Amino acid sequence: MKIALAASEAAPFAKTGGLADVIGALPKALHDLGCEVRVFLPKYSIIDESKYDIHYEYAIGEMPIRIGGFPWSVHVQRTTIPGSNVPLFLIDCPHFFHRGTIYTSDHDEHARFILFSKAVIEALQYMQWAPDVFHVNDWQTALIPLLIKENYSWDRMFHGTGSLLTIHNIGYQGHFSTDALDAAEIRHDLFYHGGPLEKDGGVSFLKAGILFSEAISTVSNTYAQEILSPQFGAGLESELQIRRADLFGILNGIDTEVWNPETDPHLPHHFSRDDRSGKSKNKKFLSEKIGLPYRQDIPLIGIVSRLVAHKGFDLIAGALAPLMEMEAQWVILGSGEEKFEGMFRAMHHRLPEKVWTYIGFNNELAHLIEAASDIFLMPSRYEPCGLNQMYSLRYGTVPVVRKTGGLADTVWDWHELRTAGSEQGNGFSFNDPTPLALASTVQRAITTFGDREVWDRIQSNGMGQDFSWKKSAEQYVELYKRVAARRRNS
Repeated sequence: MKIALAASEAAPFAKTGGLADVIGALPKALHDLGCEVRVFLPKYSIIDESKYDIHYEYAIGEMPIRIGGFPWSVHVQRTTIPGSNVPLFLIDCPHFFHRGTIYTSDHDEHARFILFSKAVIEALQYMQWAPDVFHVNDWQTALIPLLIKENYSWDRMFHGTGSLLTIHNIGYQGHFSTDALDAAEIRHDLFYHGGPLEKDGGVSFLKAGILFSEAISTVSNTYAQEILSPQFGAGLESELQIRRADLFGILNGIDTEVWNPETDPHLPHHFSRDDRSGKSKNKKFLSEKIGLPYRQDIPLIGIVSRLVAHKGFDLIAGALAPLMEMEAQWVILGSGEEKFEGMFRAMHHRLPEKVWTYIGFNNELAHLIEAASDIFLMPSRYEPCGLNQMYSLRYGTVPVVRKTGGLADTVWDWHELRTAGSEQGNGFSFNDPTPLALASTVQRAITTFGDREVWDRIQSNGMGQDFSWKKSAEQYVELYKRVAARRRNS
């Protein structure tokens, strides 16, 4: 199949979150399955050209892309996704994309991604390459399904091209004033109260994508169900209910080459599912490196996260007193809201033999914490997919999570399954987003840590799971076939 994949981020070129990891890995897995994939990304000024073989695409040259009737000069540059032959095309328009950050609060934020969306379509016209499916991601590219059905409907090249919209986080919707209609040159009769573009009196790019694409996907099965409800739907649950039959959940994969305890270059001691002796050596190494007393008899609890409320840090704050009384040590890596940064800094200074905190981000340290910790805590209020719980499982670090989104799809409570007669549990989870539920679940994990036979079983269960992108890519290929067939039949 021929897939045009458009997104506002792609690792390692430009990244703020999980979307970039998906776009950096999924195309390679699709290529390995026989798909012909072309990836499109804005040419941000933050992209370090010295690191990549980026060159001008002379076959296209200059493209005049209209925004509100005014033509902007756009050029296309080309490189490949690192570690593959998958081509990545960079849409270069300095006025819109040379701003020092990927996203802005500028008055023309809508125009930036309208231009990008149009440029993706017109670049394909120049190439005379008609994809079977446009795979668009989040609000930044969610207008593409509408544009190919309206603005570019004159070009029969796209008449057989279907669209798949993947929602990575429904909280970000691309909500703008009606000026966006003129900027995109969209017919005004498509905008009316309750119509396919209107939300709260303005234009919603994500709503348009939901209603004009052939199918919608999210990054986990549970999140696909959650966003149908007012609690998680962020005001778009009614539109998603309309498209319920076309809504699918596909769990993100992880890069199993980068996150591999047997070969990870950031670890002083490698280990495997069959031989986990190196894990305790990493715990000792990390403890000595950061100045925590090495305690083999009590668990080391790791946290690597943005320190924000929706990640559950308000729950940790509410349960801080009982958590600090438990027989465990803590290592925290992250940054975010000042109150949570301050909370962990204070714990670091008050309990130096129990808590160590690093405010900021350090990739080597993130890998080491995953490998050295016994328990990994992710008490998110919502989590579309989550990656760190999958890293943890692969590294034999038992996750404690709230049962939501991708966390519910990947972490299975040991005691819950054992009560049902199964010993396939790989972690610990809780339902209620309360400090009490969090604290009692952490205590359950700490108590179970003392039973080495059970703990070894839980670790082995987690390390035996397959979180590779191959599994996810196979599901995407099946969905692409469905999308393409639906478009052809329509």
